[in-house]
Amino acid sequence: MSHETGRADAAQDDEHVVLGRLTSPYGVKGWLRVYSYTSPIEGIFEHADWVLSLRGEHLECKLSQGRPQGKGLVASLEGISNRELAERWAGADILLPKQALPALAPGDYYWYQLEGLRVETLTGECLGQVNYLFETGANDVLVIQPSEASLDDRERLIPFLPDGVIREVDLDAGRMTVDWDPEF
Repeated sequence: MSHETGRADAAQDDEHVVLGRLTSPYGVKGWLRVYSYTSPIEGIFEHADWVLSLRGEHLECKLSQGRPQGKGLVASLEGISNRELAERWAGADILLPKQALPALAPGDYYWYQLEGLRVETLTGECLGQVNYLFETGANDVLVIQPSEASLDDRERLIPFLPDGVIREVDLDAGRMTVDWDPEF
């Protein structure tokens, strides 16, 4: 089972994972609407030390309060105490140092760890690289993009089913081995 944390298409670096994004101001006291990449979405509030990243600028801040609001989330951050400051940081990615993430049990992975892995069949054929993952009702799904080494230029959707389709994940080697027919 993987745990959704982070997005490869955001401002992630080697030391941080992107937990979400500040989207727009909420009210006049500096609160901001939050789009969370975590699952469940409220999981973003389990981490109090955030680094905001916007247009090359970074701001270290602490989460003061966070709560559900309608179908989304809102947050109050120390140092952002009025609407003007909230407007300035709207659109910022919310980063968390990777070292602050809780350790997982063997066989569990954060999504950011799987993104970019080379995907090979049991016979060693390269299908491409994990581009991103998404949730369905039943299981997580890997989106495999073709790479220079892949046997063709097809995008593939592969269910993330450990001990079934997913036979091995070797983070050190940057490889995932799957029991998957390349024609499918």
